[in-house]
Amino acid sequence: MSLADSVAHLSPERWEQANRLLIRKALAEFAHERLITPERDGEEYVVRGDDGLTRYRFTAVRRALDHWHIDPASLSRTRDGAELPLAALDFFIELKDTLGLSDEILPVYLEEISSTLSGTCYKLTKPQVPVAELARSGFQAVETGMTEGHPCFVANNGRLGFGIHEYLSYAPETASPVRLVWLAAHRSRAAFTAGVGIEYETFVRQELGEATVERFHGVLGEQGLDPADYLFIPVHPWQWWNKLTVTFAAEVARRNLVCLGEGDDEYLAQQSIRTFFNRSHPEKHYVKTALSVLNMGFMRGLSAAYMEATPAINDWLARLVEGDPVLKSTGVTVIRERAAVGYRHLEYERATDRYSPYRKMLAALWRESPVAGLREGESLATMASLLHVDHEGASFAAALVEQSGLAPREWLRQYLRAYYVPLLHSFYAYDLVYMPHGENVILVLKDGAVQRAIYKDIAEEIAVMDPDAVLPPEVRRIRVEVPEDKKLLSIFTDVFDCFFRFLAANLADAGVLEEDGFWRTVADVSREYQASVPELAEKFERYDLFAPEFALSCLNRLQLRDNRQMVDLADPSGALQLVGTLGNPVARF
Repeated sequence: MSLADSVAHLSPERWEQANRLLIRKALAEFAHERLITPERDGEEYVVRGDDGLTRYRFTAVRRALDHWHIDPASLSRTRDGAELPLAALDFFIELKDTLGLSDEILPVYLEEISSTLSGTCYKLTKPQVPVAELARSGFQAVETGMTEGHPCFVANNGRLGFGIHEYLSYAPETASPVRLVWLAAHRSRAAFTAGVGIEYETFVRQELGEATVERFHGVLGEQGLDPADYLFIPVHPWQWWNKLTVTFAAEVARRNLVCLGEGDDEYLAQQSIRTFFNRSHPEKHYVKTALSVLNMGFMRGLSAAYMEATPAINDWLARLVEGDPVLKSTGVTVIRERAAVGYRHLEYERATDRYSPYRKMLAALWRESPVAGLREGESLATMASLLHVDHEGASFAAALVEQSGLAPREWLRQYLRAYYVPLLHSFYAYDLVYMPHGENVILVLKDGAVQRAIYKDIAEEIAVMDPDAVLPPEVRRIRVEVPEDKKLLSIFTDVFDCFFRFLAANLADAGVLEEDGFWRTVADVSREYQASVPELAEKFERYDLFAPEFALSCLNRLQLRDNRQMVDLADPSGALQLVGTLGNPVARF
């Protein structure tokens, strides 16, 4: 690739379009989070900059949960009546005080916005696939066809640390095949843990293949090292070139770490950027790697200490799901993180606390592939795809409804039974919550209709909110203390506000299902579930799903306050930014 080719996607027309789309999203989500209060002016709304002279005008439809649907074509920016171009970096500087951006955070946030805009420009160069076609495409075509990223976060593709060459090589939307780098890690500093029935040697040979294992043993042998003293760790190529070769130089020099070369299988980066799907052998495990890149409020490392308990937590949850008749009846499954390996850099550990990014630079886990569990005629799609809108503004979810031939409310009811009922039952029966956003759920589809849901990203994301829960010793770290009045936010915020709000708006905009019909169906399915488990009546009363309102928990406010460490991992619920309340859209049903 020539130097000029590397930035060919950054054309004036695409930049203008990317800025318009991002400012539209910023206005909508910041209005939702009450960072800004658009004023009504005839048919339009107006938002003023900190100087009182700069104005953003637009038309919008306001929907349930205080959702702002802004028409991007209607957006304009003026100062003292003179028309100005739409420029996202200017937007954040003009509203810096309103948004509470500190002098320290602002430049880093602008860098994340620049990266997000650059990514949008790249996506605008890709062949535009209509949703009707995407709805009939394979799992990875859907995964790499997503264009928006997280629906709430405005700076959602920061990926600070990736240069353009690395973006083109490793971003999920570029769909570039990746070979992982493999290291041998001395057992004195590395640990491998696995779920029931998995043994290291056999597992590694299955994942890598006999020939590759022998080749790697040969690399160690040539240096006079005994393969029995080492464990294999897969590494993101970016992490090897940018971090481990320098930050872990002592480990390489002492032969605590030995670079074995690339593996033979080709992988595709998933929406989470550091998880890889095996393209060469789709039935083999996903590999999740440590990646010291700043993205959406966190350094995306993986903790070696956390890896030790990961397989046990996954086995525990899989047994719970398998053994519960309500969960079993919904068809929900979890794809388990079956094995994990972590490397402990003893000097950095002595110098840092357990939440430091320096402790999260070298670890990996293997997660089951959902491909092996498919039945005849079934296909897979990331749940994030339900919020995808194509270049012509057409909704992917609407395309699935049409493909299914079902009435829209019946399609929705099937989806809710598959995805939402297991979340309700886990909460009410076990005080168990997930992080069930679009990127953490895979839907099994048949002719466009949702058959069942698959939850993933288990060990780092689930929590049991009952302080008295009896848990096996190796699983106890998932127990968290959450104030009573915040517990149900795991449904209200994570499901209603951060996912259903957008899905309901998309289906309404597409003319497929009015918002009333959407929320009435959510209420119906909730009541059906409650009626099926009368023994939990006391819990339903204590945590009222039909309460008239709930606290508004704001995600962008977290990132605007501290975009390097959005949440204090030692006290996640204490970090919540709660601002007023939202009317509960199911309350009136």
